[in-house]
Amino acid sequence: MNCFVFRNNTVERFFPKEYSFSGYDDISHIPDDVDGYVWFYQLPVKFDEAALCDEISSYSRKLDIVLGKIGRIKPIFLFTMDETFSVSLTSGAELMAAVNLYNQSLLNFKRAHANVEVLDIREFSRDYPSDELMDWRFWFISQMGLNPSLSKPFQEWFERKVAQVALKRKKCLVLDLDNTLWGGILGEDGMNGIKIGGDYPGKAYHLFQEALLELSKSGVILTICSKNNEDEVLEALDKNPFMVLNKDSFAAWSINWKDKASNIREIAEELNIGLDSMVFVDDSPSERELIRQSLPMVAVPEFPSQPYDLISFYKSLVENYFRVYTLTDEDKAKTEQYKANALRARSKESFTDLESFIKSLDIRMKIEPANGFNISRIAQMTQKTNQFNLTTKRYTESEIRMHLESGWRIYCMYASDRFGDYGITGCILINGQEIDSLLMSCRILGKGIEYAFLKTVMGIMKADGCEYLSASFIPTAKNMQVSAFYDRCGFYVTADKKSGEKEYRINLNGADLSTKPYYQISIID
Repeated sequence: MNCFVFRNNTVERFFPKEYSFSGYDDISHIPDDVDGYVWFYQLPVKFDEAALCDEISSYSRKLDIVLGKIGRIKPIFLFTMDETFSVSLTSGAELMAAVNLYNQSLLNFKRAHANVEVLDIREFSRDYPSDELMDWRFWFISQMGLNPSLSKPFQEWFERKVAQVALKRKKCLVLDLDNTLWGGILGEDGMNGIKIGGDYPGKAYHLFQEALLELSKSGVILTICSKNNEDEVLEALDKNPFMVLNKDSFAAWSINWKDKASNIREIAEELNIGLDSMVFVDDSPSERELIRQSLPMVAVPEFPSQPYDLISFYKSLVENYFRVYTLTDEDKAKTEQYKANALRARSKESFTDLESFIKSLDIRMKIEPANGFNISRIAQMTQKTNQFNLTTKRYTESEIRMHLESGWRIYCMYASDRFGDYGITGCILINGQEIDSLLMSCRILGKGIEYAFLKTVMGIMKADGCEYLSASFIPTAKNMQVSAFYDRCGFYVTADKKSGEKEYRINLNGADLSTKPYYQISIID
């Protein structure tokens, strides 16, 4: 887009190279071979406040002339004026009144001319201290009323404004749940244990949900992409009294244990929208990197590390991806339309290859026996872990110590990748040659770590002379996603009961105990 800029200062560095410019405060030449126009008049530098106010008032009259000559077809962007740059020696009340009157005149022009859009310069300038906005050195050298060091962020801001006016905003917000829409992990803390509402940090998540609900009313589609049990999520959305968003707030969701890249593709297909119209919000750095690498057309903003930054994060979401200047009834009806599309296509699935992504994570695992430093965490995991828990047996810290004293082999696993440390996220309890409990935190699933952990422990047992291991799966309402885990690890079924419980066995001699070479695994004695 090639525009002609009316200006009263030097502003060339702040606009694209293909733009052309008037002389200072010159409206005598109005080219007609451009795509649009920009009116960017800044506060004049004058000490005489009366003369300053008169000059500001003259700008409105000149703009009226320009609008009459360019017609009502080509767009014209009008920048408001910011009194921050004043050098007035008085209280500035008259100046502020003149600036407000000028800015109001721009809004009046917008109401009278369909091709006029008003850009509030203070949306940009308020992000910078006043002494950074203007460098007097450049004013005296080249009459530059804005610090040239801000040219790049100004161009980026202006580009976003133009896109917003053209309704080039994103369509869909794809949301994680745990530690994103609420504090805590639903599968471990339960519907009533997650942090939403009440005191901090719950109140931060509550306000974030309120903001997202208003965003959905503007036509932005809300969807869910979460590694969780679908029934539990839908129950929490429906029954937790502090939840602002409910099931009906979302046009589509993929709540399962598949990788999120596949799930986002599925959501896009269900809604019949392009991946480039989606924004993915997740608190996990590794999940964000997965989407950046697998689906580079999806926008992936950085998520705040602290809940108190959620509202600032929301404001950046709106500013960077979802702001519009006007809303139509059609915009407001889009969510319902997309819900209908999702119902038509919900059963469709698509897949992606994760191996190259997993290789890039630089995953490190440390496996060590239970000791005085990790027993409390192991006991906590047995008490809280539900989804990836093959038997869901609960143990106190004293019971773990008792098992150790009676000869059980108990190991825990630390995991980390290039984004950070996950801490202790897996443990296994072995009584003789029977795996009593095997559990993993759901936040690290989907990267193959669970298989590498079990095979490494099996290798330790084999090296110590163990010839076979037995195991069992005891079904619960929350762990059905691991019902075939031992099958996938090479165990064979020895009993398959009507209750859904299964018993397994594997001969360690001859079993495939290899792990992928990109896992860096260390074993602590």
